Amino acid sequence: MNDDGDDAPADAAGSPGDSDTTVARAYDPDSEHAFPDGRLDDVLAAVDADPEIRTYLRAQNVNAVTRMEYNDHGAKHIEIVRDRALRLYDLLKRGGVAFNGAADQGLDEADEPVIVALAATLHDVGHVVHRDDHVYYSIPLAADLLDRFLAQFDYYDVEARVRMKAEVLHAILCHHTAETPLTREAGLIRVADALDMERGRSRIPYEKGGRGINTLSSRAIDRVELKPGDAADGHDGEDAPVLVEIEMVNAAGVYQVDNLLKAKLRDSLIEDLVRIVAINTKGDDRLVERIEL
Repeated sequence: MNDDGDDAPADAAGSPGDSDTTVARAYDPDSEHAFPDGRLDDVLAAVDADPEIRTYLRAQNVNAVTRMEYNDHGAKHIEIVRDRALRLYDLLKRGGVAFNGAADQGLDEADEPVIVALAATLHDVGHVVHRDDHVYYSIPLAADLLDRFLAQFDYYDVEARVRMKAEVLHAILCHHTAETPLTREAGLIRVADALDMERGRSRIPYEKGGRGINTLSSRAIDRVELKPGDAADGHDGEDAPVLVEIEMVNAAGVYQVDNLLKAKLRDSLIEDLVRIVAINTKGDDRLVERIEL
């Protein structure tokens, strides 16, 4: 396992294409949300229309997948992480959880989800330089992108752009488990990154013959679903505001949950607010039936 807890190399060469995981977008601009979403909707539309950002998201899979034979770190991974980060954020806000990143900088509540979305979008951009230590390469690349990108919005003057950039960069840095999140926005990105664990992410190395622990463990994860905490069986009114349900089809999925996800959840500032329940749904494999974090 590499030192940021994302994944280990696959056993065979991949390609720069994205995984085939099918994910219903967790964030719908037309839905009701537990937070002011106008700025977020503007920013997401601008991200989708930005050719430089779109190219980075495709290019960052060349080193990760083609050359170093890791799992997907391209556009599909970013879409999944961003959607799960926004879903986590919405569920936590519905549960009355306060976030401190934007607030500490004197920014508005409406800026919190923007910080989350931009950090999720740019957290792996450093892969275009190298997979190793990519988080540290992501910082200067994302800083340059943010200088240009944020300037298009009238509600971000020079001071607000500097403060927004500071919070986005902090969240990007802290998706690396060696760094300690100082804001809930940053901790949320760290956890959302680990929640992209379903089998589609390992399709390329698996089809090429890869049988390393990360590839096999990812193949064992059938579904990840984020729900309100009171959706849990036996809810007693005192649960964490977020429930993450993970369905495994064999015991190999334990590695994804008990190693990678557990490491990301630790010291995230939301570890006491998220309940993780992983269930082995395969009837003929009862080595591990259930894990709770």
